[in-house]
Amino acid sequence: MLQDIRENSQGTIAKIIIGLLVVSLSIWGMDAIVGGFSGEPEVATVNGEDITERDFLRVVQLESQRRLGEMERPDPALLNEDQIRKDVLDQLIQEQVLIQDANAQGLSLNDADIDALITQMPQFQVDGQFNRDRFVASVRNLGMGVGEFREAMRKQYVVNQIRAGIMQSGLVADENAAQLLRIQNQTRSFRVLQVPASAVSGDVEVTDADIEAFYKENSSAFRQQEQVDAAYITLSLGSLAENIEVSQDELEAYYEQRAGDLAREERRASHILVEAGDAEQSISSIQERLKAGESFEDLAKEFSVDTVSAKEGGDLGFAGRGVYDEAFEEALFALEEGQVSDPVSTSFGVHLIRLDEVRRSDVPPLADLEQKLREELARERAAKEFAEVRAELADSAYEADDLAGPAKELGLEIREANGITKDGGRAPFDHAGLVRQLFSEDVLEDGYNTELIDVGDNVSVVARVREYREAQQLALEDVRDDIRRTLEARKTEELLNERAGAIIAGLEEGEPLTSLSSGDWESFEDQARNASGVDPRIVQTAFSLKRPAEGKPSYGSAMTHNGIEVVALDAVIEGDVKTNAETNDSDLDQLRSFLASLEGQREYAAYQQFLRSTAEVSRP
Repeated sequence: MLQDIRENSQGTIAKIIIGLLVVSLSIWGMDAIVGGFSGEPEVATVNGEDITERDFLRVVQLESQRRLGEMERPDPALLNEDQIRKDVLDQLIQEQVLIQDANAQGLSLNDADIDALITQMPQFQVDGQFNRDRFVASVRNLGMGVGEFREAMRKQYVVNQIRAGIMQSGLVADENAAQLLRIQNQTRSFRVLQVPASAVSGDVEVTDADIEAFYKENSSAFRQQEQVDAAYITLSLGSLAENIEVSQDELEAYYEQRAGDLAREERRASHILVEAGDAEQSISSIQERLKAGESFEDLAKEFSVDTVSAKEGGDLGFAGRGVYDEAFEEALFALEEGQVSDPVSTSFGVHLIRLDEVRRSDVPPLADLEQKLREELARERAAKEFAEVRAELADSAYEADDLAGPAKELGLEIREANGITKDGGRAPFDHAGLVRQLFSEDVLEDGYNTELIDVGDNVSVVARVREYREAQQLALEDVRDDIRRTLEARKTEELLNERAGAIIAGLEEGEPLTSLSSGDWESFEDQARNASGVDPRIVQTAFSLKRPAEGKPSYGSAMTHNGIEVVALDAVIEGDVKTNAETNDSDLDQLRSFLASLEGQREYAAYQQFLRSTAEVSRP
């Protein structure tokens, strides 16, 4: 059991506990700590066990925070709270079902097992040792007590045992994987005959009656969405910076302050890179041989998996900060010249790094940097001012009946934007949160200003509706040209399909191509599914056709930008799994593993669905 815990603490459990607990697992164990609360409102009951409203609301809050954290520009206005509540409740019901199933199977961890698991989790360690203060702080940051966290781990661990057991049981027959690899490696030889759109353009005719009929049949497609015209104020750090005056004395003082940063330091490094799986033994051997006097260059040539630098004795040349992986850079810039680092782990493997040389450039003269430094200093000052002005604008706009007062008070410009729909408009109304506010009842009907919305980095906007226009039917004359183009394109496609069909029918009857078309075939031999240089739609058609029978091609067609292509499939060349034993064994292993994983996931999903469908769930 403890060995199992050790393995899981470095793998699945270590990742799942911190990730999944934040979203859903924090609810389990509350009753174990406080002894339960009789009469506490519940949001659902699963096989007689309640999911309390308090626990539900807490997880809703955590899930909202998680989704905000995934946004490039976090904005609470973009959260769909109704959907979050629905997703969380469904998830908690499923979790409750799984916990009950684990309990029914008698799976459990005792207190000693839980302690061993917690103390070995790297998230709670400092310098490789369990740190209780970090553990307690981390758990509190999750909004949980220590007891809750322990109970959550206990329950989730046993659920993960069932999950892992089912998912690892997925099996795929070797022949099935091999056959799929053959199909994937299959190539096809085919010919293509182009029938350009110009070949039927003379036969395309769209009448006024056609346009009117299309308009009537599709009238709902020709409605103009409801729109608003808006007034708005934009506050940006950039505009504040433009109005900040920087004196020459201030600029020179800033230049002197930045001198150390402006003198760029570059370091020349050499390294020996070994793969992570072999790192401990390989690194130890290399370090011993370095101590024995062997050269770093020779050992790099012998051991380093970075074959490019290994040829040069591990030399990486000169580089400044911001070039290497963060851990690599930190180690490199902590070395003295000639010193070799301790092992450094990165996503590439494990490195031994030697600092060979340090060089520093002179500080460029102020004249060369004047404009850049002036802008930097102005933005630094503007950043401090921005937070204050933003707070003032938010308060002022909230209290005001219009935008004129806040604009005058803060010296900002009122701008206008017209024709904004619920799908948005030109910037800044390409921001979904701002648009949602603009069409809210408070703003649209009651005449309030929107809240101050952050639409970008250090860019905030407050807006109000100037004019509202209901959705309306567009007149036929306004859309006549659009309809004509649509109908012409449809009729062109219909005629091209008819022309291609006639050519294919003639070819299948044995007629010569010259009697069917003025064009000629273009041949493509041994083309793979991902063939380059051929329109993907043509390749897709060629691989969808049935195999040629008795030397007779199979025919099909593919619509392209230029017209339609008649495709004649001449041969199917089966993929060979054994062409390159080493490569294909690897490909086959990867494919087999992938298919088995998919099968395991499918089986676990079915197992979850079975438990969920047989559970008695009630919602007040």
